[in-house]
Amino acid sequence: MSATILVIDDEPPIRKLLRMGLSTQGYAILEAGSAAAAQAVLGRDRVDLVILDLGLPDMRGHDLLRAIRARHPGLPVVVLSSRDDEGGKVEALDLGADDYVTKPFGMAELLARLRAALRHQLAVQGERPVFRVEGLSVDLVRRIVRVDGAEVKLTPREYDFLRVMVMHAGKVLTHAQLMQAVSVSSDPQYLRVYMRQLRQKLEADPERPRILLTETGVGYRLRAPDDDPALDPALDPPAAGTAATPAAARTDP
Repeated sequence: MSATILVIDDEPPIRKLLRMGLSTQGYAILEAGSAAAAQAVLGRDRVDLVILDLGLPDMRGHDLLRAIRARHPGLPVVVLSSRDDEGGKVEALDLGADDYVTKPFGMAELLARLRAALRHQLAVQGERPVFRVEGLSVDLVRRIVRVDGAEVKLTPREYDFLRVMVMHAGKVLTHAQLMQAVSVSSDPQYLRVYMRQLRQKLEADPERPRILLTETGVGYRLRAPDDDPALDPALDPPAAGTAATPAAARTDP
């Protein structure tokens, strides 16, 4: 059975674009032009994933997201946001959005984010015993980390951060989510130090990371595993004739 996606956006041209692009990939599409219409659909139909534009006419998008999370805690939500709204992205992710795509976006990028969100939904019931991406492998049962076959010694705190990111591979995690998950200082500089240390130990070139990616002004994303490369936003080429917003892959200043 194909996944059913609810598109919540008050702009008919955007809904049409998404309907055409997603239906060609085999997804069933439901549409809502307002928060009230979206809540009616969610109360009536089976929905596997929500694409939510934050600018709605009858309710703040973040408030609708909060309502969706309260009634459908496991439902993946991918947010559409404007390029300069970093605060809105962070708030949405802290409220439980699984990911975000910045307008204008390429269909290839959006599809990659949707696949990652759907995969994460399937994986939440249990951790994969061994995670692999490029030369990195993380054995979550034996707590062994290797790079190109050689064991890498991490401090307990470094491992805690890496384990959280492995559990959410392919998904962006905000600074607040990471620090709360590991119960550390709320100072973002504290997190930057640990990410820098992890990159020194895990990346072939820490100045040009390919595994621990920075989402500028938002947080961090761990590349999706090698056994499902189609889910990795960093590997998806932009769709022909469309604007693309590639996943950030920058080191912290």
